[in-house]
Amino acid sequence: MAGARPVGVLVGLASEARLLRRAARGLTPAPLIEVSAADPARAEAAAARLVAAGAAGLVSFGLAAGLDPALPPGSLLLPSEVVDPEGRRWPADAAWRGRLGLEAGAAPLAGCDLLLKTAADKAALAAASGAASADMESHLLARAAAGAGLPFLVLRAVADPAGLALPPAAWNVLDAEGRSRGLLVTGRLLRAPGQLPALLALARAAGRAERALGGALAVAARRLLVLG
Repeated sequence: MAGARPVGVLVGLASEARLLRRAARGLTPAPLIEVSAADPARAEAAAARLVAAGAAGLVSFGLAAGLDPALPPGSLLLPSEVVDPEGRRWPADAAWRGRLGLEAGAAPLAGCDLLLKTAADKAALAAASGAASADMESHLLARAAAGAGLPFLVLRAVADPAGLALPPAAWNVLDAEGRSRGLLVTGRLLRAPGQLPALLALARAAGRAERALGGALAVAARRLLVLG
């Protein structure tokens, strides 16, 4: 497509990057993809790299935590704005959101720098921010987009809903590439096998979220990942 420019996408997980790469096959130009491994310092550096690489717009993509109890796993999210931990609000690009043609929740999303481990953590963030969902990348990408004068968008799906606590076996298990360290999880389960039902529930919820994201990409990959 003449005049088309690549979009820069920030994800937290390697599995989210794989979803994007499959959806982007055949697109020209290909999107620029960075993985933060749910680490705020990595996310900030990755956002800067996307800007420096010439991204025409920035997208935060992947799984999100639900803060609103009305949002079940798999709920698709296109937030109208992101609320950062200091309470500042960063609007998503309204025209770009509209072009996607997706039915998705528009309520604000909260950015957080720490893992939301319990239902109480989620309830506290919901009360403080007024947001319906949360993740650990979007606020950092929003700041980078504003600083560079670039359009910004969030496309996420709820993985762990508001009432679901993350079992300790799932805390801080990602390697630097955003992959789950299976041996670490297994070792924790061997020491505390009672966590297995919660871990399986989390895996099922994440699977529903990934399927929702895959469906959205099937409909709107070009409109999301290519500008111009």
